Amino acid sequence: MDATGASITGGSTGGSDGDPTSDGEVVAGHPEPGRFRRWYSTLHPSLQLIGLQLWLPLFFIVGFCLCYIAAFHAPHPHDVPVAVVGSSAQLQTTLDERLPGVIDLRAYDDAAEARAAVTSGRAAVAYDPGDDLLYTASAHQYQVAALIPAMLTPVIEASGAPAPAVTDLAPLPPYDEYGTVSLYLMLAWCIGGYMVAMFIGLMGAPLRHRTRTTVIVVGAAVISLITSTLAGPVVGAVQGHFVELVLLGWGWIIAIGLTVNGISYFVGRFVALPAMIVFVFLSMPASGGAYPAWFMPQPFAWLNNVVVGSGITEMLKRALYDVGPGYGRGLTMMLVYAGVGVVLMITGKAWWERRRVRRIVTGRTTMFLDAQNANRDFLAAERDDVLRRHGLASSDTGTIRTVAVDERGELDDGTSGDPLLGSPGGLEDDALDTRPIPTRPRG
Repeated sequence: MDATGASITGGSTGGSDGDPTSDGEVVAGHPEPGRFRRWYSTLHPSLQLIGLQLWLPLFFIVGFCLCYIAAFHAPHPHDVPVAVVGSSAQLQTTLDERLPGVIDLRAYDDAAEARAAVTSGRAAVAYDPGDDLLYTASAHQYQVAALIPAMLTPVIEASGAPAPAVTDLAPLPPYDEYGTVSLYLMLAWCIGGYMVAMFIGLMGAPLRHRTRTTVIVVGAAVISLITSTLAGPVVGAVQGHFVELVLLGWGWIIAIGLTVNGISYFVGRFVALPAMIVFVFLSMPASGGAYPAWFMPQPFAWLNNVVVGSGITEMLKRALYDVGPGYGRGLTMMLVYAGVGVVLMITGKAWWERRRVRRIVTGRTTMFLDAQNANRDFLAAERDDVLRRHGLASSDTGTIRTVAVDERGELDDGTSGDPLLGSPGGLEDDALDTRPIPTRPRG
């Protein structure tokens, strides 16, 4: 009896759509499966399960091609902000002639402001014509510090000025020679966060919000502690900053986990698809960790403003090398993602419950559930078959006993079938060398 006083019963009678009867009962029907689904159910149960998971490697292939290869096959600088002390009109004209669309000069009143723009990430490099100096910050963007001075120097010389010397305001340490530690820590946290929540969504749908959130919070602490320990004391890619790394990783993994957890209510077992799109395939190339947004094509350049990878790498660079915009932008992104996750959890739970009830009262199942049930029956039959091959049998209570020789029969017919797709019963017709296995009672 439900809250309205109408009972919900199961059965094979009534409409196939689960329509309510005259007395208020809702009778579960059994919709007729389509032709493809009927054919698919005749395959070997294990083959059914494999086939229903092949979308994942296909998704990986497409994701790598459309995101990683598309983003990184030809990175080219465009609209790179360069700070200039004093007037920049004449130099900008020369740059527009020789490097159109590449450099965007921004004038600053003094060298201190220009240098601060470089270390904060607002400018790629800074040029001081009065001292003939180019300022870079390798710890913020190694690629920028290496490429932009090489592009600017010939143009500066062509304008009649001497070749500037290069001063690195934030050089990279020898244990992070190319500045990739923040990129791979970001990936570890993103993957760890979405995988914890993904398995919660796949296997813990009926769990309460409190239980699911507790698993995410505890799992985030474990993953952050492990990654910080491995990256720091074990590998030596980070020197110091252990507590900062643990706290940063913990917060970001929780935010990612909450978001994926909320999404899982709406997409079910396909939760890996949106999770990897948002937190891996788009986040990695748009993060600025491999190449800055000024080198990326669209939409990756714009996505740098919203993907978690951008917030994580910038916070890591600030924590490790004291460069970048600071913690404010990253903390804002973290709280926004966590808040979105909480909203999705609250609304998604109610939506999932309504959808679950509708499936039950209409008798609808999924191909994956049918394949799981068929595989369960197959494994039970296979277990009995293995025991029978070895002269054993299992009782209804699970006790294993030896079958007398005169009671043993031949294997059931029907185990033969298509050598590729298997038999209708799911068992393979393999000849095995077997021998009776003696058993003895306990005690």
